[in-house]
Amino acid sequence: MAAKSVWAPFPHDAKGYAYAGDALGKAWSKLHAGDVEPYPDARHAEALIDAAGKAAKKAQAETLSTDLQDAWRAFHRGDFKAAFDAGEALGPLGASVAVKAIGIHATYLVDDDAEKLKRFEHAAKLAEAAVKALPDEANSHYRHAFALGRYSQGLSIAKALKQGIAGKVRESLDAALELAPKHAEAHTALALYHAEIIGKIGAMIGGLTYGAKASEAESHIKAALKLTPDSPIAHVEHGNVLMLLYGDKKEDAAAAAYEKAARLKPRDAMEALDAAYAREQLE
Repeated sequence: MAAKSVWAPFPHDAKGYAYAGDALGKAWSKLHAGDVEPYPDARHAEALIDAAGKAAKKAQAETLSTDLQDAWRAFHRGDFKAAFDAGEALGPLGASVAVKAIGIHATYLVDDDAEKLKRFEHAAKLAEAAVKALPDEANSHYRHAFALGRYSQGLSIAKALKQGIAGKVRESLDAALELAPKHAEAHTALALYHAEIIGKIGAMIGGLTYGAKASEAESHIKAALKLTPDSPIAHVEHGNVLMLLYGDKKEDAAAAAYEKAARLKPRDAMEALDAAYAREQLE
């Protein structure tokens, strides 16, 4: 489905993001500070296969480890289609890289709104299968929330609320943070959850119906910034949270957050796209 669509290439220089051979393992903790994805060595691959049971089919740990590392290399250098295809081919075992690849690509490099929605919907289905097969992996839940959250941003607020997406996003983020309390991207997403509901339907109804609170948004974005001070996306979303909650009143603080994101040195293709987005907000 989504794989047959045209995939716009990564528009920046990817030379510094190759991470060939051992370089991937050495840079892993910094590359994945935001999503605490475990490094896919043979031991982790074995654990995934054991946990997934029948859903793992006849996967071998060594092969799975190599395949996952290659898929993540493709992701980091901005070859999102290759990362998505490789991850999707591995079923739930590769859902984490597949969902992240199609999700980041759709967020930044797909202009057509209908195509965007289609891709986020496809990503949510892959993540759903991962939640069933690998419920103890924080990123099964986080990728589900990410895909659904992005999908709902493409709908009208009335439609998204009617479909009950907010509740599912919240549930998945809570599950991710229970498994990985230091998951910065889940903290960021939860901050946005509170801020978007308040920004769109107001603090009173948002609070009564969905438990959305400005104080929660602020505390989660603070946690994300503390965990990943060098991550452009944490600062970008800090700016977005301020604008959603306070609008023009916090315009200067939001601009300062975007500026900080724009100045950080990207470590991979995703961060380069995050930083480029921050620069656009300042223009």
